[in-house]
Amino acid sequence: MLDATMKPSSIVSYLDQYVIGQDDAKKTVAVAVYSHYRKIEKSRRDNIAIVKSNVLLIGPSGTGKTLMCETLSHGLAVPFVTAEATSLAQTRYVNEEIEAILQRLVDKANGDIDRAQSGIVFIDEIDKLKSSAGKLPSVSGESVQHALLKIMEGAPVKIGTGRYVDTTHILFICGGAFVGIDDIMSQTHNFGFIATTKDESQKILDRLNTRIKPTDLFTFGLIPEFTGRLPVIARFHDLERDSLVRIMIEPRNSIYEQFRDIFANEGVDLVVEPRVFEQIAELAIEYKTGARSLRGIFEELITPVLYAIPDDPGIGKVVIASLFSDPTYLRKAS
Repeated sequence: MLDATMKPSSIVSYLDQYVIGQDDAKKTVAVAVYSHYRKIEKSRRDNIAIVKSNVLLIGPSGTGKTLMCETLSHGLAVPFVTAEATSLAQTRYVNEEIEAILQRLVDKANGDIDRAQSGIVFIDEIDKLKSSAGKLPSVSGESVQHALLKIMEGAPVKIGTGRYVDTTHILFICGGAFVGIDDIMSQTHNFGFIATTKDESQKILDRLNTRIKPTDLFTFGLIPEFTGRLPVIARFHDLERDSLVRIMIEPRNSIYEQFRDIFANEGVDLVVEPRVFEQIAELAIEYKTGARSLRGIFEELITPVLYAIPDDPGIGKVVIASLFSDPTYLRKAS
């Protein structure tokens, strides 16, 4: 389980190295993960059952939900798999798909069932499981929600190899954009009174009115039983231009550093001016894809340069000053 010295703040510090922004979501997820694994330790030590708190991540596409989960799994060194809720909804054999997800988790644990049973499963696009008119009940979003209930709470599931995986201690994290949830909240959030001191009341009311309530999720289309399996909710917000710029240059595995290393292997110093990152961020905002399009735009910029560099050993430095102008190639001193 968790290292004895690990705390929620150290989990956040680790996430900060790879995930830019979303500070409130980081804290919420860090506390949820910390408490989950501490509860498992207590359960095994004292031989008692635990009440699991799975997590729901809500936010637009490209805001870092999947990245945060993947980064968490690496930091905690636990098996981790992702699944798409839309894939579950498109098959008549939901239970077989669920078994396949757990089989992949066991594979990630190198066949170690015990390790797999303490892993993390991330199910993306969970918002797509709301019932849609015209679909057969067997493939409706609501039927998939019902199929997921048992494993999210905890149950032994027989996988393809004939072995059983107990999902009681597997942390399920679900994510989705939930387009329209803010409109629902604006109609249902009308807290006007709470018994507090005068100085505290407005702050608490503001917090309550921005918090997603279970009834908001019911209205959106999730069944109450399914919502009840996801008591912890973290909000992800659209990334501003400055955050998108930071994503390209600050993380330990940032795309800029990756390409600087590639160029350095060719004996070339790659310099991309700050304005270029701003221009890429502005395009990503225009595309409305969040951070998802940053890599594609950056690689499109670098491709013609990297194509030419290996064939010309005389180049010692490349400077890119604008997304819309040719790079400057500086030759090595003779």
